[in-house]
Amino acid sequence: MNSDQIIAMLPYQKPFLFVDQLLEISEEGVTGEYTYSEDEYFYRGHFKNEAITPGVILTETMAQIGVVCLGIVLIGETQIEKPSIALTSQKIDFYLPVYPKERVVVKSEKLYFRFGKLKCSVNMFNAQEKLVCRGEISGMIK
Repeated sequence: MNSDQIIAMLPYQKPFLFVDQLLEISEEGVTGEYTYSEDEYFYRGHFKNEAITPGVILTETMAQIGVVCLGIVLIGETQIEKPSIALTSQKIDFYLPVYPKERVVVKSEKLYFRFGKLKCSVNMFNAQEKLVCRGEISGMIK
């Protein structure tokens, strides 16, 4: 599968789709990117005088690119029409803020995939290649 096919299979749409493109795809991990536009719905109230991307949105971006896209690759296009996905756990450490109009790159590495549970180590970097956040995210995929 290529990047466009994987993104088309994601169970999300705007304004809650946080994947622009996938740069690297393998059964061991995925690298993808997303640019937060300045008119994203969540910037209106977070924060009053200086918009910052909420941590929950950064986590969601990491999960969509790093876990869900990889899960689609692992399950394969012949076995699944529409993936059913549920986040089961996450532990993320945050280091830098992400502002409107910033592009981020998410890199995931599969830790294990068994019995429908996928656990990944996921890192997010800003355009200057500085670590924004990192952690582990698990989800059930069928």
